[in-house]
Amino acid sequence: MQVLRELIAHAGSVVPREKLIALLWPQGVVDFDTGLNTVIRKLRSALGDTSETPRYIETLPRRGYRFIGALDPDPEATSAASAALPPSAASGVSPASVPPSHHEPTVLPEAAHAEPKSMTSGREPATREVISSTATTAASVRRPRLSALALVAALAAAALLTGTYALWRARFGTSVTSVRVEAPPQSALPLKVAAVVFSPPPHSIAVLPFVNISGDKEQEYFSDGLTEELLNSLAHIDGLQVAARTSSFSFREYPDIADVAHKLNVATVLEGSVRRSGHTMRIAAQLNDAVTGFHLWSQTYDRNISDVLKLQTEIATAVANALKVTLLGDEGARIELGGTSNPGAFDAYLRASKAYISRGDVTGIPTAIAAYTEAIRLDPKFALAYAGRSEALSQYTQELTTGAAAREGLARAEADARHAIALAPELAESHLALGYVFEGRLAFEGASQEYERARALAPGMAKVLGMSGHFAVMMGKTTQGLTSLRHAAMLDPLARASHTTLGAALYLARQYQEAVAAFTEAIRLAPDFKYSYGGRGLALYALGDLQGARASCETGPDNYLSQECLPIVYDKLGRHADAEAELAKLKTALGEDYAYSYATIYAQWGDRTQALELLERAVRVRDAGLCFLKTDPLLDPLRNEPRFQAVLRELKFP
Repeated sequence: MQVLRELIAHAGSVVPREKLIALLWPQGVVDFDTGLNTVIRKLRSALGDTSETPRYIETLPRRGYRFIGALDPDPEATSAASAALPPSAASGVSPASVPPSHHEPTVLPEAAHAEPKSMTSGREPATREVISSTATTAASVRRPRLSALALVAALAAAALLTGTYALWRARFGTSVTSVRVEAPPQSALPLKVAAVVFSPPPHSIAVLPFVNISGDKEQEYFSDGLTEELLNSLAHIDGLQVAARTSSFSFREYPDIADVAHKLNVATVLEGSVRRSGHTMRIAAQLNDAVTGFHLWSQTYDRNISDVLKLQTEIATAVANALKVTLLGDEGARIELGGTSNPGAFDAYLRASKAYISRGDVTGIPTAIAAYTEAIRLDPKFALAYAGRSEALSQYTQELTTGAAAREGLARAEADARHAIALAPELAESHLALGYVFEGRLAFEGASQEYERARALAPGMAKVLGMSGHFAVMMGKTTQGLTSLRHAAMLDPLARASHTTLGAALYLARQYQEAVAAFTEAIRLAPDFKYSYGGRGLALYALGDLQGARASCETGPDNYLSQECLPIVYDKLGRHADAEAELAKLKTALGEDYAYSYATIYAQWGDRTQALELLERAVRVRDAGLCFLKTDPLLDPLRNEPRFQAVLRELKFP
């Protein structure tokens, strides 16, 4: 009520968050950002409003809120509202005059707009508890122009009735016998109820990036890293479906919980804040039911950074208990596996993770490698840091080096991965890192075993599903691989990487139309990521759409996949000189050792002899592109050639 009065008093103007926080909590509280978000969310729920298309309360990111609904002294609305209220409310009794209750009331103001359980879960009969309020129900179906008096009076009545009921229940300890009525047909429901049928998986959760309230922008890596570690902790709990990092972290600017839940298809959302001072931290966490809008659990923690592992376990276990997930075995041991109690090592690890995740391209990886190295120096038993450095070394080596440098880089990456496994044999990230090393070395049997092991240890981790799934499709295990990749895309629906990887796998599986759709979705999510244009171009080429392929690849020409696509498409269009020019540009960009890519071009040009010679050269230099040999559609013209069969046997595909 205080916030609503303040917003209406300054209708049309921005009311700063700081002012609203000071109004509500003059003494200050730990989780004031989370608390204010909740207040705004409750107001929007009562008004039938949303953050995406606001009619009443507009969010100004990092600034505050503005009341944008037109205020009209409408006598009809005021009379209707007053008629619906008890005499005390109509005469101006303030909800502040009702003493606060320490009991959870079963009827809250949102009940006037809540969907019947049968619409959200499909398990309850088509009946619902009804406590009606003419004024509040009308708010969801009337035009946006509201009487300020009617609006305040309606919400005051709801608050007053809720408080009175809670006090009565607390005093007499008796439950209310509610009247059950048949739910009206959907077409007769208020607009907000009829439009929304949302039934996400019951044990599903998204973890939003915890807000950094340390007063230092440079500390954001710490709050982000801590959130990511907590997200990974939850992903290790059997029975929980956890939305992946990229999608969850796309909601950073005071998001609307219902909007997050719908876009990620989750039933609950965990949010919070982090305040760090030296080696101490204060964390406020709150779990929200995205369907009802109610809080399920909240807690504030004051900890030393050295206790971060136990803190992750506490929060993850509390969340699991709140969601009534049955914990199997020692979840704490699984969550804390491979971690560290050294504050400096943990800080360096978070900086490394931030650098690796936010890199623009592989040239930014050395910064991450240096930070992982610092974490290992401070704690030589930090298995996660070894696994992280191994993956970073593998990616840098496979994408930027050849020859002796590549062999040396992969040897270092393998040593790190094996060390991580020795320290924490049940750590999925360690096996994932070793599988990536084996893939780069063309040791396919070893890679297959390590990816399978990682997937068995962390079946709900999107990264594990993505890497192991793509490898499975390359090896010809199409059904298994695509199942994993579709699961990864479901967990990370807003990440361009999940759709790009799925698109690449669908292309290898000859499901070209679906590949085009996946690449197009990746482009929608990240228009600047050029790889997706090349991938879509190759899928369109396979469908026979040469002009579509040309247009897609020309949109992202400064990417090796487009540079591989254009010589092929130009040649088929009869633009042979342009095709030769594009191949020359590709050789200049990549060098002579990337023989596999050149072999695919010559195979599509119809020059089988040159293509086979290049494949044999690729085997001699251990070109990492040979991972695709077994399933690459571009090499189909060569598959019946004895020399091709010999290359296939030499590489010992499983």
